[in-house]
Amino acid sequence: MLNINGITVRLGGRMILDRASATLPPKSRVGLIGRNGAGKSTLMKVMIGQLEPDDGEIEMPKKTRIGYLQQEAPHGQTTPIETVLEADKERATLLAESETCEDPDRLGEVYERLMAIDAYTAPARAASILVGLGFDEEMQNRPLDSYSGGWKMRVALAALLFSEPDLLLLDEPSNHLDLEATLWLENFLKAYPNMIVIISHERDLLNNVVDNILHLEGGKVFLYSGGYDSFERQRAERAAQLAAAKASQDAQRSKLQEYIAKNSARASTAKQAQSRQKMLAKMQPIAAMADDPTLSFDFPNPEELRPPLVTLDMASVGYTEGKPILQRLNLRLDPDDRVALLGRNGNGKTTLARLLAAQLTPMDGEIAVSGKMRVGYFTQYQVEELDTEDTPVEHMAHLMKGKTPAAVRGQLGRFGFSGEKATTKVGKLSGGERARLALALITRDAPHMLILDEPTNHLDVDAREALVQALNAYTGAVVIVSHDRHMIELTADRLVLVDAGQANEYGGSLEDYTDFILGKNQPKNDGQKYGKKDKKAAAQAREKVGDLKKSAQEAEAKTVKLTAELRALDLAMFDPAKAESYLKKLSMGELSKRRGEVAAKLEAAEAAWLEASEAVEQAA
Repeated sequence: MLNINGITVRLGGRMILDRASATLPPKSRVGLIGRNGAGKSTLMKVMIGQLEPDDGEIEMPKKTRIGYLQQEAPHGQTTPIETVLEADKERATLLAESETCEDPDRLGEVYERLMAIDAYTAPARAASILVGLGFDEEMQNRPLDSYSGGWKMRVALAALLFSEPDLLLLDEPSNHLDLEATLWLENFLKAYPNMIVIISHERDLLNNVVDNILHLEGGKVFLYSGGYDSFERQRAERAAQLAAAKASQDAQRSKLQEYIAKNSARASTAKQAQSRQKMLAKMQPIAAMADDPTLSFDFPNPEELRPPLVTLDMASVGYTEGKPILQRLNLRLDPDDRVALLGRNGNGKTTLARLLAAQLTPMDGEIAVSGKMRVGYFTQYQVEELDTEDTPVEHMAHLMKGKTPAAVRGQLGRFGFSGEKATTKVGKLSGGERARLALALITRDAPHMLILDEPTNHLDVDAREALVQALNAYTGAVVIVSHDRHMIELTADRLVLVDAGQANEYGGSLEDYTDFILGKNQPKNDGQKYGKKDKKAAAQAREKVGDLKKSAQEAEAKTVKLTAELRALDLAMFDPAKAESYLKKLSMGELSKRRGEVAAKLEAAEAAWLEASEAVEQAA
């Protein structure tokens, strides 16, 4: 059991936690959630003793072993497997003692304890954790300094999981992981034997792993049983109750104020008025659950372009001449495509994204791009490279040279930057706000295709949901790389697996892919190498789908045109004065005849549109 007793924390004069209290059940798996800046990491630092609260305390059983993922990544010439094994301090100490101990009795105790803690299977367990986080055998035995910061943080996470503390504290553990490693971590945490408190914005992880949600809001914490979906239902009920209570209180307050205003001046009712004045003063206001106006994503829609936007034909791409990362790429993207790139980090997803964004050119093969196409490409580097001394207005004005201040402000407003927020220095913005600003900057010219490489890393659950809704309202093409399954499921209708130096359509669903990663099934001829016949058949299939889409679009356009003409004819017959000029010359008989012809053509066009749309679905 862990008790949070009246924790109060002030930082820089600002109240972060205000007498926060909750009791977490023993062995529970708790998801600690809240808006960015609510104080989640602050509360976790209080739990580990890294931050002393101004008031209150954390109570837990004595000798509780606490494990917390430090922000500083391990480094040096030590290998990942060695680093993970060293995380079990007791095992390392006992093994060292067994090498030097000369007391037979003590040596027996040492060996007995080593057996009890399963010390001799430790290398296999450590290797299994590293494999799950993306390290093959060769990678496990390379020096830490040969890895990037993100991979080093994976080693730190592996070491923490291997040490198996009594209280496991995780602060956004999936930020450095790809989808595949995130799936493995989720599966690992499901079987974890001890208590977990995890800060995460991954809806699937919060639904599949945790059994309690600790929601931090307004400096207070509220404990809900169940996963994230259950929390949302309970929060909605609480919001409705608060709204009803506030409405009742507001009505009561209005009556009291009215009585006081009418009766304060009368001698006969002055005492009653004073009594009601005291009652009004003591009435504690009920605050309704406020919506955050900054939860705003609104991508400007581009003008239409004829498909395809991009076609790759046996293309190869990489960074060093003669050493391509990806080869034999055959891919077509149309204006209405929603594609998610799957595959482990290091397999080439970002390389493919950069090729589609025209940041790389093919080493071999061909790429055909629509001449008028504009691309908006988002990466975490753009968030990190924002000038902290400039404001959102200054960033946007620099990129929108020649545009009016109103246009600059309008684009920022689409992403929640209005008023003072638009003139706040970037250095004072949260990570989520910087991510929104980067998205506002890359979409300033209404791109025809959005390429988003891990857009959710700095966004909380509510902001991610707002981003999903905005992407679904956007009319251009979307290519997304994300470890957030919820986002992929709701935004992507095509899956492309980047693996073994190739990128191929994945024939199954995201659920099928999840099962495959966790070893529950075999892949569906997706990441496998195609023979020449398979490639030819795949190319023919793509061409057929493209032709069918074109037919459907032409039929739709014809339907729209005929519908407009039919409405114009109906208006001309009903109110000739308001008719289109070219119809005013026709007699009522001619109008009636022409309407019949157009109605027949419209019926045929609608049938053709329906048939073409069904054909596209079947072919896809």
